[in-house]
Amino acid sequence: MTESSANKPGNGQVCHRVKNGVKPGRNGFIKNHHHYHHQQPMYCYPEDKVQHTACNGSSGLGLYSRPFIESFEETPMLVAVLTYMGYGILTIFGYLRDFLRDWKIERCHIAREREEQRDFVPLYQDFENFYTRNLYMRIRDSWNRPICSVPGAKVDLVERVSPDYNWTFDYTGKVVEGVINMGSYNYLGFAENTGYCADASAEVTMKYGVGVASTRQEMGNLDRHEEMEELVAKFLGVESAMAFGMGFATNSMNIPALAGKGCLILSDELNHASLVLGARLSGSTIRVFKHNNMQSLEKMLRDAIVHGQPRTHRPWKKILILVEGIYSMEGSIVRLPEVIALKKRYRAYLYLDEAHSIGALGPGGRGVVDYFGLDPRDVDVMMGTFTKSFGAAGGYIGGRKELMEYLRSHSHSAVYAASMSPPVVEQIIASMKCIMGEDGTTLGRDRVQQLAENTLYFRRRLTEMGFIIYGNNDSPVVPMMLYMPAKIGAFGREMLKRNIGVVVVGFPATPIIESRARFCISAAHTKDMLDTALSVISEVGDLLQVKYSRHKRLPSLD
Repeated sequence: MTESSANKPGNGQVCHRVKNGVKPGRNGFIKNHHHYHHQQPMYCYPEDKVQHTACNGSSGLGLYSRPFIESFEETPMLVAVLTYMGYGILTIFGYLRDFLRDWKIERCHIAREREEQRDFVPLYQDFENFYTRNLYMRIRDSWNRPICSVPGAKVDLVERVSPDYNWTFDYTGKVVEGVINMGSYNYLGFAENTGYCADASAEVTMKYGVGVASTRQEMGNLDRHEEMEELVAKFLGVESAMAFGMGFATNSMNIPALAGKGCLILSDELNHASLVLGARLSGSTIRVFKHNNMQSLEKMLRDAIVHGQPRTHRPWKKILILVEGIYSMEGSIVRLPEVIALKKRYRAYLYLDEAHSIGALGPGGRGVVDYFGLDPRDVDVMMGTFTKSFGAAGGYIGGRKELMEYLRSHSHSAVYAASMSPPVVEQIIASMKCIMGEDGTTLGRDRVQQLAENTLYFRRRLTEMGFIIYGNNDSPVVPMMLYMPAKIGAFGREMLKRNIGVVVVGFPATPIIESRARFCISAAHTKDMLDTALSVISEVGDLLQVKYSRHKRLPSLD
């Protein structure tokens, strides 16, 4: 992971412990980043490693009004070596199996070019195809598991078996009931089939039907769509907002409308694929800065102002910064106060993707802007999705009224896409009113608070157990590092045997040696559910030996 300017020592307030000549930032290094407007106590741990704690780095001085604590423990050297060896062995066996397939000794199920097309340009990417048939297929059973219930705190799974090592699956007809769901983005628990939101959606379905069969610009603009967009704008604290039927397309189809040739896009290296695709489709020049690294971002902004466009050195038409609120694979939170300060200093525009943070962060559930207590007007383009905290589908963009009017006529997603389904719209309206307290109850506020408490508890317990956990203390996305390829499938299978459903992630969604399990905490999780899941995670962690952390902590009393 990278180190931003905010992680630099301020006023000499840094504690280093080095033994056996180990340099800071190497094997077993833990980075805990603290920002606060008051002094934080400095301390050292007795373990054989380096502890780096910084308060109010020079570029972040006075910008943070609350603690900002993130931890990224580096991969232990032995684990890294064994992980590379594991992938090396799998690669060797992969080439051996490809040899057997070429000689028809082993059957190959994957799509291949026909014999008469061998002289054509390859249709399939060579390495990705090799990885899919020789590595991914070994653990394919860890993904795409069919669910036959509401994806709430507990789910029912359709049991399946594979007669040919995960190339195909057969369904046994049995159902695995009561699996604790630790993988869905159901942050506030609104993915449910009973209650206020479900009843409202059912009532609207009876009145409007399910589909609209038209675009918003033609015959598909309902009064519920207008009400939803007004409510979203009010919720975000912006002048206007507009909604789209697909969260991925909200990014990929709107960024090209905001930037084009002669524009510069500065993108965080860990941005979601939808942001990356949107930036590429725009035709703009793209430069990638290190993750959450304000020094890297500022250097690129400064160079862009000084040097301008390549060859001609003309000023850029516009500079657009793309960041996310919560990074879904790292569990980290954007350093928004510093990003806004840099954006203002260099007169750039800011595009903030709050897909995972809206509803899940902030005292009012209004996302990362609310979390830091910032002014929404400082963010030029506020994007988010309804698929996670609101238990619905689609996405939104909020900002100035002039921006929304421009997108209504220039965004491909607005002009050509069909309107959002009425029951989905009603689910958004009902859940958002619930969060805002406009339903006459405190249910929404209680769920936001419960999510925060569950997140802190779950993260703390995993850290005490000795797992390497990435991200911010307040992030409900909790990545737990597995590293080795064999442990990706093994962890998912062993957890499911014990009735816990988890998501395991590997290449290409993560760097090839940084495979992990990703837990998503929900307000719907009770303490008993979390304790059950934690007990099983600890048991499986001991079985697979994935408690890699050197940062030992004494368990606290609950």
